[in-house]
Amino acid sequence: MRTSASLFIAAALCAIALSGCDMAIRQDMADQPKHRPQSPSKFFSDGRSERPLIENTVAHGAISNDVYNVSKDYAGFPLRVGDKLLERGEDRYKVFCTPCHGLQGDGNGMAAARGMKHPPSYHIDRLRQAPNGYFYDVMTNGFGAMYSYSERIVPRDRWAIIAYVRALQLSRNAKVSDLPEKLRQKLANSGESSGRVKE
Repeated sequence: MRTSASLFIAAALCAIALSGCDMAIRQDMADQPKHRPQSPSKFFSDGRSERPLIENTVAHGAISNDVYNVSKDYAGFPLRVGDKLLERGEDRYKVFCTPCHGLQGDGNGMAAARGMKHPPSYHIDRLRQAPNGYFYDVMTNGFGAMYSYSERIVPRDRWAIIAYVRALQLSRNAKVSDLPEKLRQKLANSGESSGRVKE
């Protein structure tokens, strides 16, 4: 009888102690730690609870709002092509495209050299004559063995890559007569010193 009374008293004391700790043990759904939109926060150094978008992330629905998105048969170019855009295109091309397409765009990248399917060369007639929208669509949606790069390459960089690919294509198929006079002279001088000039 004595043990059952002491057991009853111990259980009653535990129940009383636990009844006062209800909020410490259980967290109510309405009382959860969170930040309301645009509320201040001491956690981050800038004092904001909302974080700025991370570079190269695509917000839900942003692809459909892409101002650079065009149809596959679009032949124009939505950006002004200059040295800065071509340099950016070369940089992004080296990062994202050379593993398969190679530095020269001939389809002999390291992935292809190690057994993956060889992509077509950018220098074949079909791709030299393809409209710019085709390249944009392939980067955005993928094609064949190539998966979509829409989450990895922002739309403006896709156009920079297209500009660089066009420069690669032109470099393989340019005629000496298409070059500016200054470059023709330089080429003629270097050709004379080596004994060969090609027209």
